[in-house]
Amino acid sequence: MKKLFYPAVFQKEEIGYSVYVPDIPGCNTQGDTLEEAYEMAFDAIGICVAEEIETKGAVPTPSSPETIDHCEDEFVVLIDFDFDEYCRKYDNRAVKKTLTIPAWLNTMAEKSNINFSLILQDALKTKLNLHQ
Repeated sequence: MKKLFYPAVFQKEEIGYSVYVPDIPGCNTQGDTLEEAYEMAFDAIGICVAEEIETKGAVPTPSSPETIDHCEDEFVVLIDFDFDEYCRKYDNRAVKKTLTIPAWLNTMAEKSNINFSLILQDALKTKLNLHQ
């Protein structure tokens, strides 16, 4: 998935900032500082996008920032969102996979105390050009 840039509407509060993302229903958050509010918006987008993918099978399309309606005391900030990066950072759940390899390879690997899960993870990261 490519990087997405979601416009988020920030509003200065008595303490900190409140934030909502118009393109993603229910995507609201806040932070005590502008930096914290931005980080919280990134996390909120991740949670909401994951939910949208799970329930609707699609990623919400970001709007152009100039099309976002907002009040005079609000301002629009683009949130640089990379779903793949978000998943690597927050979704480390283990998923069980069944696979098949030749018996002779299995025997040799077991004798060498090879960690099959680690080898598969490393191979998949290499194949997918994921460098951490």
